[in-house]
Amino acid sequence: MRRVTTIAMIAGLAISGSKADAATTTANLSVSMTISAQCITSAATMTFPATGVISTAVDTSATISVQCTTGTPYTVGFDQGAGSGATVATRKMTNGAATINYSLFQDSGRATVWGNTVGTNTVAGTGNGNAQTLTVYGRVPVQASPAVGTYADTVQLVVTY
Repeated sequence: MRRVTTIAMIAGLAISGSKADAATTTANLSVSMTISAQCITSAATMTFPATGVISTAVDTSATISVQCTTGTPYTVGFDQGAGSGATVATRKMTNGAATINYSLFQDSGRATVWGNTVGTNTVAGTGNGNAQTLTVYGRVPVQASPAVGTYADTVQLVVTY
């Protein structure tokens, strides 16, 4: 009988394990990240349709994308472009010394010129963390038609935040 009792005690210890051997300790891992105000932008190419004599206004549009951190206020503007003598009201596409006047607008009715003076001729928004798309409306007004060729300009998109 002693033998059965001894075997039962050994089996009981093997099954239950030894509580004295197991130990635990805990600590907290602090995790953090700082989000700074930031905006990123992209712009499509604005291409006016091919034409000959510019006897009527020629219109087109393009889109830009502004993605700012949530809650970040921003303004979107465009400079006057690279054409010699250009202003934000009358930008100039060039081909050598020849130019074609054009304008960029904030609205489809082409009434509000898009410039780069915050609070005057820029568009304001607030970031929501996602890309927000804005449409830029272009117009080449009636003017004397220059020589045949391809005319181009580069306008800088400026986002202030």
